[in-house]
Amino acid sequence: MSNTADSTFESWMSNEALAESMIPLIGRLYRENNVVISIHGHSLVNKSTTDILKAHRFARRIGNTELPLKETGPLVKALAQLDLGPATVDIAELSHKFKTLGSDIALEEFAVLELAELVGKRGAQHRAGTDTDVVLYGFGRIGRLLARILVEKAGRGYGLRLRAIVVRRGSFDNDLAKRASLLRRDSVHGPFKGTIKVNAADNTITANGVRIQVIYSDSPAAIDYTAYGIDEALVVDNTGRWRDAHGLSQHLQSKGVSRVLLTAPGKGQLKNIVYGINQETIQDSDAIVTAASCTTNAITPVLKAVQDRFGIVHGHVETVHSFTNDQNLIDNFHQADRRGRSAPLNMVITETGAAEAVAKALPDLQGKLTGSSIRVPTPDVSLAILNLTLEHETTKDEANGFLREMSLKSHLREQIDYVDSPEIVSSDFIGSSRTGIVDGLATISNKRNLVLYVWYDNEFGYSCQVVRLMEEMSGLNLPAYPVRTSAVALEAAVM
Repeated sequence: MSNTADSTFESWMSNEALAESMIPLIGRLYRENNVVISIHGHSLVNKSTTDILKAHRFARRIGNTELPLKETGPLVKALAQLDLGPATVDIAELSHKFKTLGSDIALEEFAVLELAELVGKRGAQHRAGTDTDVVLYGFGRIGRLLARILVEKAGRGYGLRLRAIVVRRGSFDNDLAKRASLLRRDSVHGPFKGTIKVNAADNTITANGVRIQVIYSDSPAAIDYTAYGIDEALVVDNTGRWRDAHGLSQHLQSKGVSRVLLTAPGKGQLKNIVYGINQETIQDSDAIVTAASCTTNAITPVLKAVQDRFGIVHGHVETVHSFTNDQNLIDNFHQADRRGRSAPLNMVITETGAAEAVAKALPDLQGKLTGSSIRVPTPDVSLAILNLTLEHETTKDEANGFLREMSLKSHLREQIDYVDSPEIVSSDFIGSSRTGIVDGLATISNKRNLVLYVWYDNEFGYSCQVVRLMEEMSGLNLPAYPVRTSAVALEAAVM
């Protein structure tokens, strides 16, 4: 091995050791302080050594160089020595801010000053009694992904507490075991990360120490949740069976239920919420809220950014969507047009209400968008093509630069991501927590005409949005430090 190869490998091993030393500190901050450590919006909680190294390398997308672990390691150590209250803390941004100050201040002093509002606030959220019991009504594709995310978030010991799932009893004696098996194994998203135990006598599934009561019921109005120690619960309806206030209000008739969240577009006057866009419209009096659709969540943040920066006159949204359980494996009767034809064998033109639904979150786009959809033979990850006519001219480089900045530094960076790889394909986005990923190389711009290609994991990315909305409804969203940049500020920064 050459000297260069030796030094390269030694550097990797050194960084690996630094990453390993950060893991227990990150874990303790999360469990004991409810502090989520991240790098440019990418959480480091429950991540492996390699994941942490990858996150540091990701930082080159902003500063053109990798984030040095020799800088972030001491910073994490300094944070662990403070009695911090609940928050998300971006160590990449803090590290950059500290470097700009030069040697005029010690790292520990900088951490105290920068996070002054958090120091001494350990356990404040827990003492305020903000735990929220969660019931998943339905345990299909979205329900099981929500369960995985909630179990992963349970490490801090309080917050959203998954207490029960409600399903209709199957005709087999091993119904409970089959439900647990579907949580344990997933053909798209891979195996469950942890342990799962089944107690048939109590009808419970325990996942990584989280005890989940399985309740069998055919009626959302006939369950006494308090009999299971569940009270003031947020019921998340994943069935899609009821879409209006009348149907969903049945949940509120069950003892122990406080609010209801629908993981589908709502009908009538129900508020369709896209987290990051219009969650501030939720009032304490809103007992029923809907999380809109996966496509609406994918495109609305990108459209919001474009509307704020360039203005949108009108546009068309074409979604190339993976097939869903609603379609048939082979040709068979279906009440909807074309959806009865075999999903794995055909592209199927169908309708989508996503374009109209955008206007419920962004009233400025009312009547400006049309939409259609094509279902394709892939099990997950979809693509939205936004063909927009703008108020102000732009170029491909300008539009891409702006959206890239939005994905890295703005308050919408949990929703928007940006890629410019010439080899990227749909399966690369499985498991993405961002709701819409702009494919920069595919962008087309001709003065006032802009075409954007936006990828999205229509299962996992959407589920992450649902959890963010659940946290919003429960008053559990953590403050972010340093404070993120608004779209208006970014517009000025990239002009």
